[in-house]
Amino acid sequence: MTNFLIHNITHGLTGAADGTRFSGAIRVRDGVIAEMGNLTPQQGERLVDAAGGVVTPGLVNTHHHLFQSVMKAVPDGLNEGLDIWLQKCPYAFWPFMTEHALAVSARVGIAELVLTGATTIGDHHYLFSPTYDYDPAEVVFGEAARFGVRFLLARGGNTKGREYFDDPSLPPAFKEPLRDFIDSVGAAANRWHDPSEGAMTRMAMAPTTPIFNLEPEELPTFAEAARDMGIRLHSHLSENQTYVDYTLKNYGQRPVPWLAERGWLGPDVWFAHLVELDASELDQLVETGTGMAHCTQANARLGSGIAPADILHAKGGKVSIGVDGAGANEAADMGAAMYSAFTTHRATKGAAATKAETVLHWATQGGAKVLGFENLGLLAPGCPADIAIFDISHPRNMGLHDPALAPIITGAAVVRDSFVAGNPIVTNGKIPWLNLDDLGADAAEVTTKLIEQRKAAVG
Repeated sequence: MTNFLIHNITHGLTGAADGTRFSGAIRVRDGVIAEMGNLTPQQGERLVDAAGGVVTPGLVNTHHHLFQSVMKAVPDGLNEGLDIWLQKCPYAFWPFMTEHALAVSARVGIAELVLTGATTIGDHHYLFSPTYDYDPAEVVFGEAARFGVRFLLARGGNTKGREYFDDPSLPPAFKEPLRDFIDSVGAAANRWHDPSEGAMTRMAMAPTTPIFNLEPEELPTFAEAARDMGIRLHSHLSENQTYVDYTLKNYGQRPVPWLAERGWLGPDVWFAHLVELDASELDQLVETGTGMAHCTQANARLGSGIAPADILHAKGGKVSIGVDGAGANEAADMGAAMYSAFTTHRATKGAAATKAETVLHWATQGGAKVLGFENLGLLAPGCPADIAIFDISHPRNMGLHDPALAPIITGAAVVRDSFVAGNPIVTNGKIPWLNLDDLGADAAEVTTKLIEQRKAAVG
């Protein structure tokens, strides 16, 4: 199945930063792109017809919370900003995330991503409680394997809770001693982290936030441990003004320079959000090669603001697209994320702020570089055959003068076929092994139970 020819390509985008386009065909051999251009089918060669579609690299999502797929539109948090939303959504429901609930939630999230073009997923999972009778890492890696996607687990957690989470109805903060946290990440990395170019699974060290959930003296230890393991560092940073106010008040510095002194910047580090950055912090990110997971839609939904991804990109920095958790982003799919990134900057800065081709680059090659998959996110000979063919037959896409941009600018990306290392993961618009009706029923059952358990807990 990893040898075939995608032909009849009229609209193709390579994912390169310059917006390079192509047409013709892509020949795949042993899961790798062998040739591109005006190719003639060989005798007996398996053919995949791209007529009427748009062909791009498989999309890369660099920041997600799959456990939140059964926490969409929680009423208590729907109209709240980040700090209150955190208390009303993930930190209110975490005790009730059973192994079954997490598996169903991850399945929903990955299905949503895959059907909108994702082939590589970075999931920041930070619910690791000693009260759980299962290993969340095993659950999410297992679900990713069923779909056949490339999967990076940014293994999160806390050594302390947030000081200002003072809602008496909240369950006690879950936390791990520093050494237990690091040892758990190491054990998971030994099992799942594959440093090779063609890796299907990888790990990252990812405390929930370096500012609120670790002691300052612990930060260098975590950074050193990650680098000793050969894995990357990830976390939330500067998602709203609270981060900046906290570090200025307690340490006399803004978040980025404060973390720089503790080993938390570099080409092996990426942060989600980065909404509140000043000019010098942007320059530090560029100079150190530190990456951004740009989560425009969730930041907009929570009223947090707009990260200066356009400026970081223009300065030569590393920008990627992060869908973020569905609890703060009910349309947790790649098409909505790209459309949001394309339009939000324009709404506040003018029509020249972003181009569709640039946003696709963030969602492909940009994301691959942020996650450390240097050979992914680009359609070129020698690259792995991680490929998405988008269906643009829906009325939403009719009348487009430039159909190649449909997956980015219509906000309704729908995949017809997609491949990871040449292996099909979506075929004719469906995930072959997954019954969506059954998944919907499972999700409804899990969500109902979560609501009932939370109500019972607060009386």
